[in-house]
Amino acid sequence: MSEENGLDVFGQKWLPRLEAEMRVVLSAPSNAARRHYQMMHYHMGWVDESFQPGAFGTGKRIRPLLCLMACEAVGGDPALALPAAAAVEILHNFSLIHDDIEDGDETRRHRPTLWTIYGVPQAINVGDGMFTLAFASLLRSKQAGVADDRVVAALGRFTACCAALTEGQHLDMWFETQSHVQVADYLRMIEGKTASLVATSLSLGALIGGATPVADDALYGFGHHLGLAFQIQDDILGIWGDPGVTGKAAGNDILRRKKSLPLLYALNHPTVGPQLIDHLAQPLDESDLSDVYALLAASDAQAFAEEQMHSHHEAGLSALAEALGDQAVTSPLRALADDLLLRRA
Repeated sequence: MSEENGLDVFGQKWLPRLEAEMRVVLSAPSNAARRHYQMMHYHMGWVDESFQPGAFGTGKRIRPLLCLMACEAVGGDPALALPAAAAVEILHNFSLIHDDIEDGDETRRHRPTLWTIYGVPQAINVGDGMFTLAFASLLRSKQAGVADDRVVAALGRFTACCAALTEGQHLDMWFETQSHVQVADYLRMIEGKTASLVATSLSLGALIGGATPVADDALYGFGHHLGLAFQIQDDILGIWGDPGVTGKAAGNDILRRKKSLPLLYALNHPTVGPQLIDHLAQPLDESDLSDVYALLAASDAQAFAEEQMHSHHEAGLSALAEALGDQAVTSPLRALADDLLLRRA
């Protein structure tokens, strides 16, 4: 089962219901506040700049689908997890709105970002609104029939994830001002910014599906390692990926001096590091890429990053086996994790 086929088959059944759930949560309670919610709808890809309905790129919705898949994997009814899945996606999109402002990004999903159209103050407020409504969405689990103790446990996971997201974003922004960043610090950053929400998505689905505490913790661990492997794979593709497949110019991450795992590993290399630091201290263009690639090769940065990715992949599969037992081998979650190693874009 490929990532595309696995998620698409599951998504064909559940994405329409997920979208409907999110639209309920993000609906305007009054005409006076209607524009506030329409801005949320713009970011979600439901309307254009004039708030006219349409399909304008919503993203893959991978995290909420993982939540629903985890619920099913432990023997639960994914319908019960729809409020939690909606909460995960709304929280993710809150973080994207604030990230776009903090990073100065002017486009997302091939459209102008929210802040470039409606201004920074309004975009911050929209993000704050979606952050709050993510909790409101999770609390709708009780209306769906989820037991109180399960809802409370889910809120605990969700709250911890929110803190981890802000910690990861703090480190990401702080790294931009630092000339030297350790590999361990970078891994801590992507744990918060990327892996925490993937792990929480799976944990929420498992909790709502009736998983034992041991199985829930194991699925959280599976998501943690899956998220790290996914991000490290992105880092590898950002430097060595095929531009015809990734859609990015070769070496673009190097020219941007993006502090990704391979580059940080090379910068911390005892012999290669000083040379690479000198190169990156100078203006860079495409003619300089061959020298940088040679230094990356001399440090074995790609091999190190691939080893880290494989290590997290294996750790994730071990956690999945702990959670699901013999069923892990044939689980769609296992197929999805395996497909990460085949991803090229």
